[in-house]
Amino acid sequence: MAQKLKIMALGGLDEIGKNLYVYEYGKDILVVDCGMGFPDEDMYGIDVVIPDITYLVQNKDRIRGIVLTHGHEDHIGAMPYVMSKLDCPVYATRLTAGLVRLKLEEHGLAEKVKLITHSAGDVFKVGCFTCELIHVNHSIADSVAVAVKTPIGTVIHTGDFKIDLTPIEGGVFDFHRFAELGREGVLALLSDSTNVERPGYSESERHVGENMERLFRGCDKRIIVTTFASNVHRIQQIINCAAHYDRKVGVTGRSMENVLKLAVEEGYLNVPKGVLVDMNRISSLPPARVVIITTGSQGENMSALYRMAFSEHRQVKIGAGDRVIISASAIPGNERTVTKVIDELFWKGAEVIYDRSIDIHVSGHACQQEQKIMLALTRPRFFIPVHGEHRMLCRHAELAQEMGVAPANIVIAGVGEVVELTPKKIQKNGTVPSGRVLVDGTTEEGVENIVLRDRQHLAQDGMLVVVMTMSTQDGSLISEPEIITRGFVYVKDNAQLIEEMRRVVYESIEACERARITDWAEIKGRVKTNLSGYLYKVTRRSPMILPVIMEV
Repeated sequence: MAQKLKIMALGGLDEIGKNLYVYEYGKDILVVDCGMGFPDEDMYGIDVVIPDITYLVQNKDRIRGIVLTHGHEDHIGAMPYVMSKLDCPVYATRLTAGLVRLKLEEHGLAEKVKLITHSAGDVFKVGCFTCELIHVNHSIADSVAVAVKTPIGTVIHTGDFKIDLTPIEGGVFDFHRFAELGREGVLALLSDSTNVERPGYSESERHVGENMERLFRGCDKRIIVTTFASNVHRIQQIINCAAHYDRKVGVTGRSMENVLKLAVEEGYLNVPKGVLVDMNRISSLPPARVVIITTGSQGENMSALYRMAFSEHRQVKIGAGDRVIISASAIPGNERTVTKVIDELFWKGAEVIYDRSIDIHVSGHACQQEQKIMLALTRPRFFIPVHGEHRMLCRHAELAQEMGVAPANIVIAGVGEVVELTPKKIQKNGTVPSGRVLVDGTTEEGVENIVLRDRQHLAQDGMLVVVMTMSTQDGSLISEPEIITRGFVYVKDNAQLIEEMRRVVYESIEACERARITDWAEIKGRVKTNLSGYLYKVTRRSPMILPVIMEV
């Protein structure tokens, strides 16, 4: 009797980001993608959100390999953190492998991880699974879907895709191979849901280049363009425009510099000789002959564009002689940070071009008609929408029904839920450990929820330190308690409140003396409890209170 194929997501469902999908059959596990997510506004100090891989660690001896669909952060960003705990080969296309290698080198893991490169069309074994990479279009070069041939049938995992009939590089979407697999029989399709709410088709990347050329034509200002560092096709078009209008190109921002170097070395970017110049020379060139390509399209605090906007960049000062082109859309959750940077650029007097109506950015994700084409080509028996927030998954399920997939053959799963498939049936059956791990840049173990709650507490209500100098002989106060506040009240403006807090501290210690309590920990606990109750009653705030006893 055939065993059941299990599919589970440890990220990428009911959210945008941290895509990580697990295929399990018998004793073999295959992982597809290994991405990170962006922290929410209330995740103070958190740099990266990655999937909880407890289940993978528990079963690491069964993991036969990780296959990566493309090099975006939400598909490869967790690799250093995950590979520090796992030991298995990683399969990727050349550009994706290069980007992963850069990440692994930063974490000192490059020698540990076996990174195997493949091209679209390649077929290779990963345990009991046979994987075939299929060329798709997306907003980064070398993007592929994965056809996973299992002992009970073929599953197609699209990764992120769109159908671009006039791509910049790499050829059009591989209609032929998807159709062939559809004729052979597809057990299940896991498909990108990001743009399912948009009707029609996504625009071609070439359309951006045409509009970018119009923004360069006749412009006598310095041009600064920000886009995703990984979008080498967009970067190529910017460089082409610069070369056509006899402008020199400077590149700033660590990720942009790293990707540019890698893309040139691997042959994904063609930079005419003499076009690229060192950023230290930029200020000596006439503005009308300069283009700066920079990071910061999402308003990130430490990005080059952010530093330019807030006059912190060492080499670039923004002013009225600048045209700033934001060739990207805000990732959900980043709207406020992007708006903040745009406003600051306007304050500096720059001309800022960011309106979608100008079409200086196109999505890399399939809209409804493209998703219908994928369903029509592959004709899957079962359908699992992935890569999207819950409403997107639901809408994609409706789209699959419109294309003839039976409602009983569609499963909308959540992170950690196990989807079981046989040749005739699909169902949810149980869960595995899942969730999110918060990384603040100092540890690969993640930040505990209690630490995050403390940070949120401090941000909302501030902190209060009570320093009590006490005698080791009789436990009496030797001097007046010192009260230090941070983010709660300013001491000089609230002298009466400070005096009342001191009174509460005195009364708490006197009560301890009457009860013959001499344990320092219990005394601090009494002070904290009484002070907390008083402050909430008076201010309706609950600052973090840290009693400190100095023994004399």
